[in-house]
Amino acid sequence: MAQFQALVLNMFEQGFLFAFLGLGVLITFRFFRFPDLTAEGSYPLGGAVAAALLVEGIDPFLASFAAAGAGAVAGTITALIHTKLRINNIIAGIIAMTALYSINLRVMGKANVPLLNTPTVFSETVDGLNRFGFNLHDNVYTTIPIALVLLVAAAVLLVWFFATDLGLAVRATGQNETMIASLGVDTDRTKMVGLALSNAFIAFSGALVAQNHGFADIGMGIGILVTGAAAVLIGEAIFGDRTVAWWVLAAICGTVIYRLLVALALRVGLQPVDLRLVTAVLLLLALTVPRWRVRVLK
Repeated sequence: MAQFQALVLNMFEQGFLFAFLGLGVLITFRFFRFPDLTAEGSYPLGGAVAAALLVEGIDPFLASFAAAGAGAVAGTITALIHTKLRINNIIAGIIAMTALYSINLRVMGKANVPLLNTPTVFSETVDGLNRFGFNLHDNVYTTIPIALVLLVAAAVLLVWFFATDLGLAVRATGQNETMIASLGVDTDRTKMVGLALSNAFIAFSGALVAQNHGFADIGMGIGILVTGAAAVLIGEAIFGDRTVAWWVLAAICGTVIYRLLVALALRVGLQPVDLRLVTAVLLLLALTVPRWRVRVLK
């Protein structure tokens, strides 16, 4: 019973923290149709910026939002390389990702920055609530609701944005760039907005995960894009695609389910080195199951 409880708590804790990554990947992967490899660099960039600021005594919330801002800058640079220099979108992402490796090392000053003795978003929130008479501790039982509140706020913001004129233009650019350009929309601008927003979410996820795990590491972004894509596709395979709000909900639930499946894989005896294989299998199933479902319905 205790093992099952620990499994469920870990699923929600890590799922909610990685769900920001899922939302970022959702923007480029589904709404924008842009295979953005910048995520492999912007995710550790978020952790690096947050860690560098936290060890200097900066407020954790300011550090986390600064990390999101850094991710937005990284996404904008990728968009500028693609739109202004007319570089293929995949190559533009690879260029940004490669450059960010060195930038992340420069930001942190070393390959790994421990955060065990620094305040975090979670510990500061707990301390703030305790000042109002609560008797809380900084642990998984408080991390889950704090992460959930932040996630709900981010999801509402994302749904609202894609209902605005600019958000609709961003989505239309991903669906049919030629058509939206013929209507006088500056597609270079919408690409910059979309990539900036996507990488801001991804970097924010990196900042929160670094604070939760107690360290920022230069290698924390390796394979993270595949993880995000797997989570998005799992959610889509289960919930389908209807409205923006439904897509956002599916991405969040897909991330939580993905973390559950990974935890179960480790629980049944697979080694951490097998996680990439597990991710590949889950990604393959998420891509093929909807096709099987369509054939069965026919």
